[in-house]
Amino acid sequence: MSHHTDPIVTTAQGAVRGLRQGDTTAFLNIPYAAPPRGAGRFEPPQPHEPWDGVRDATVPGPNAPQSERKLGSVDMSPYFGTGWSRGEDHLTVNVWTPAASGGDLPVMVFVHGGGFVAGSTRSALYDGSAFARDGVVLVTLNYRLGIAGFLDIPGAPANRGLLDVVAALGWVRENIAAFGGDPHNVTLFGQSAGATIVGGVLATPEAAGLFRRAIVQSGSGLGAFTTEQAARVTQAAAQALGIEPRADAFADISDDRLVEAASRLAGIDLQTGTHHDPLIGLSPFSLVFDTQPAESVAAGLSADVDLLIGTNTEEGNLYLVPVDKYATSTAGDVDDVAARAHPKPARLVETYRKARPDASFGELRSAIMGDALFGAGSWALADAHTAHPESATYAYEFAWRSHALDEELGATHAVELPFVFDLAHLPQLHGPSALLGPDKPPADLAARMHVTWVRFARTGNPGWDAYDDERRATMRIDAEWTQVDDPRSQERQAWR
Repeated sequence: MSHHTDPIVTTAQGAVRGLRQGDTTAFLNIPYAAPPRGAGRFEPPQPHEPWDGVRDATVPGPNAPQSERKLGSVDMSPYFGTGWSRGEDHLTVNVWTPAASGGDLPVMVFVHGGGFVAGSTRSALYDGSAFARDGVVLVTLNYRLGIAGFLDIPGAPANRGLLDVVAALGWVRENIAAFGGDPHNVTLFGQSAGATIVGGVLATPEAAGLFRRAIVQSGSGLGAFTTEQAARVTQAAAQALGIEPRADAFADISDDRLVEAASRLAGIDLQTGTHHDPLIGLSPFSLVFDTQPAESVAAGLSADVDLLIGTNTEEGNLYLVPVDKYATSTAGDVDDVAARAHPKPARLVETYRKARPDASFGELRSAIMGDALFGAGSWALADAHTAHPESATYAYEFAWRSHALDEELGATHAVELPFVFDLAHLPQLHGPSALLGPDKPPADLAARMHVTWVRFARTGNPGWDAYDDERRATMRIDAEWTQVDDPRSQERQAWR
């Protein structure tokens, strides 16, 4: 039922009707690119056909093909959503804006995580109302996932999911003023795989000028596969489907079969003569670049983009605690993860032992895992970016511990997201096996963290000292916020 106060905005492709909710307005499921059908799933994103009349933008739309994702005993449904909502027209954005916006508001564009194979704008955690309430136009987007999004296939462009994100930034540049946003003050931010994609966009010349700031939450500037590594995954995918590893052969396969094949690709050995597996066996999908994004940024790409970058103190716990591998960890498990992650594993383990003399095997294993996946690649990207003084670099570490799963989950991967979106009050985030655990987080943590992200988007300064390669000033975010210099110096040096 349409209400006469429901706002209509005219985009370059046609008019959309949003949903007014108090002081904010949401526009859901607006296409930024054509539906990726058939062979188009393996081509660059194309412009969407214009439409006549007013398109309804009041209900969530379809998302990219994906299988339902579970992580042991922790309930990650607010993060991953409920799986695949079918429909070809899934390259869409959601936009939240203040109902009474006069224009020229800062714009934030969010790229979700999910290991390059899952996630969407439908997840409860990505409701942008709090950003709109605080004077920001917040955009979330879907991008192609799995084989369609990231398999490196001869005859197809690489990193198609990343190209989707760049296309969405182009849509924002062209259309966001109509929603009250300033197209020249855009902050691109993402978490996990989404943050790694943001790092990849920093290294993509075609995206230059489309955004002014970036936030990388638990991503990596060293997370890309080489073309040699990616070719092994492509070979395995083609074998699983019984086809030749070529774009025209993949184009004939249904989305269902592509999703099913993607879920069978675990455990491929990606170690080569020159490179280890940057995802230490956790996912067969990532960006594909022969030059890591951190190296491209060091060479000067995105030198004019302000960067806020950080990780969580116990990133690795999410991959161990919910599957009962944390408390049972052995010295052998610690050695094993070090060997997957580093050319000199014994030295790495020794460094972590020295830095954490009282640590259990589970803690050491988690710390090495978290730094292999996120820490080392975030330090490398931060250091690369500081080489260019025309923009600022800021670092944070999120240290608040969730008491979920018998107090073991801790300051793990993804636990900062509810605070960034000011959604820490959501009931589904609370309980013994929910992300934020059974007890209430500090009352002002979400308000403060959210307003800090907004301040960075508005001004380019989150409110603490900039990061440079001497002090490496880092804000440690917990019940109390404490600025520290080079908080992980011993471990950081072990990865250089």
